[in-house]
Amino acid sequence: MTLAKLVVKNITRRRGRFVFTLLGITIGIASFVTFLAMGGSLKSEIYRETAALGANLVVIPKGSCGYEQLSILTGDQMPTNISAEEIASIRAIRGLTVVPFLAQQTAINNRPVTVSGIEPAATLAFKRWQVARGAYFARDDENGVVLGAGAARQFELQPDATVTIRGEKLPVLGILAETGGRDDATLFLSLPLAQRLFKSADNVSYAAIRVDNLALTEGYIEQIRVATGLGVVSDKQMLKSVLGIVGTVNITLQLIAAVAVLAAAFGIINTMVAATYERKREIGILQALGARRRTIFTLFMLEAGFYGVIGGVTGVIGGLATAVIATPYISQNAFTTLVKGSGNGTLVDAKVIAGSILFSAIVAVVAGIYPAWRAARLTPVEAISYE
Repeated sequence: MTLAKLVVKNITRRRGRFVFTLLGITIGIASFVTFLAMGGSLKSEIYRETAALGANLVVIPKGSCGYEQLSILTGDQMPTNISAEEIASIRAIRGLTVVPFLAQQTAINNRPVTVSGIEPAATLAFKRWQVARGAYFARDDENGVVLGAGAARQFELQPDATVTIRGEKLPVLGILAETGGRDDATLFLSLPLAQRLFKSADNVSYAAIRVDNLALTEGYIEQIRVATGLGVVSDKQMLKSVLGIVGTVNITLQLIAAVAVLAAAFGIINTMVAATYERKREIGILQALGARRRTIFTLFMLEAGFYGVIGGVTGVIGGLATAVIATPYISQNAFTTLVKGSGNGTLVDAKVIAGSILFSAIVAVVAGIYPAWRAARLTPVEAISYE
């Protein structure tokens, strides 16, 4: 009998123990892969949303933390603390194109949706949108809604339909072409209408700024701070801050999953140690037939590795399946909005899948070292005489 056949026979000898040990490593790796799948594409999603914002600088309320900067990218609701006078002061600085936004949330048919109050003409030029159906705002104070392509599909709305926002029925003016960003899932109102519906007076949430001369960016930041006292971050600073937040969350989730993998490793150790005691006579017979200690050690290590590889494969499949099922049901917040925005939540490349299986195999092999060492240390007389 070859070594490979002997490994398979020994592992499947006690099928109940085999199944439960395999389930342990499968659940651990599945947890690990689920968190990777749901968070693995966040970095590229953040880069995409930062680029879609189209701003070199972002003006935010003074004292705002990284969470508010993340909310800008996700379209999450934000405080409205920036006044019209402060926006005017920024616009008085030459060399800047300033576009204010009012970021709010509402619900249509009990489903949450992002609402953005905009200056229609200025935002159209800034974002370079295209209108796919219907029309755009004819005036900067027009009462109506322009929908992102995704929002139009989600709520099954067409131009000339009506939608109720904050108790007021508004006509759907048009639908924007796909942008590939969060704008696709947003409802756009003229700024005066949004300020009235959400009772924000003349205030806005933040302002996106494009500078004429990038070499003068630091100087512009200082001028804005002096003129308004507001917080100002560059696109690079915001990107670094948001990536730091998401990176911390990802690491925390992966550490939680690592605990499950560690528990599975102890399950493998327990199974292999039990097998060592149960198979003492078999080990003695193998030694009597000429098997060296190295062969016995290799046999037990291959058994542990088998658990790791099979558990890794089933864990990857289970983890990806869990991510697909769970993503549509996770609650809406600044972090999970990006998870939802990153497709189906399972954008894990082949390297991550292969790495997860390799990680599972390594954990299992490490867990099998002690049982394999114990088995190899048995003398032929001790092993054969075991009852």
